[in-house]
Amino acid sequence: MMGTARTRMLAAALFCLLSLACKAASGVDQNIDIAVQQNGDTFIIDATMEVPVSVDTAWEVMTDFDHMTSILGNLTVSKVISRNGNVWIVRQEGLAKYGPFSYSFESDRQIHLESKKRIVARNLTSTATRMDSEAEIVPLNQDVRIKYHIEMVPGSLLVRMFGLPFVRHEVEEQLQRMAREMTLRHATAESTGKTSASQD
Repeated sequence: MMGTARTRMLAAALFCLLSLACKAASGVDQNIDIAVQQNGDTFIIDATMEVPVSVDTAWEVMTDFDHMTSILGNLTVSKVISRNGNVWIVRQEGLAKYGPFSYSFESDRQIHLESKKRIVARNLTSTATRMDSEAEIVPLNQDVRIKYHIEMVPGSLLVRMFGLPFVRHEVEEQLQRMAREMTLRHATAESTGKTSASQD
């Protein structure tokens, strides 16, 4: 009994340390709001972020699947393997990390594109048992608001073990990376436009 109690205490301490370390590493973006719930085996994620870019720039980044490995830190492979109008099939592989732990994942996803408004995706094959998501772009005055809804049944023991903090960490980190890429491309486009204007 003493050994079991001590093991649980050590596990809880490790969990707390990992949560704090990951939060410190990823940082907190005040423009990103994330709510994560668990209903049985299903994780339900609702996230909203506001980015000071145009709708065109946001859409360009969110659909740049062939270059997504340079945008999101957890992907090693990302490519569009077929296009049929506004329905694409995208293959992705990667490595998710949480403190010293990691697990590899892969998926073929069917992506439905509603131009510059909505992206709906569902897994065809995946290491996750289920992964459905929807992203919506809402134009504001000078910014865009991006709303994500994700429902996931993980296939990874690591995700099931660490649960809500792990899922929140992954979503927050990837959204921050996406927002940084949008901001960078927006600034580059503005700089290019000003340079071109000055040369006319």
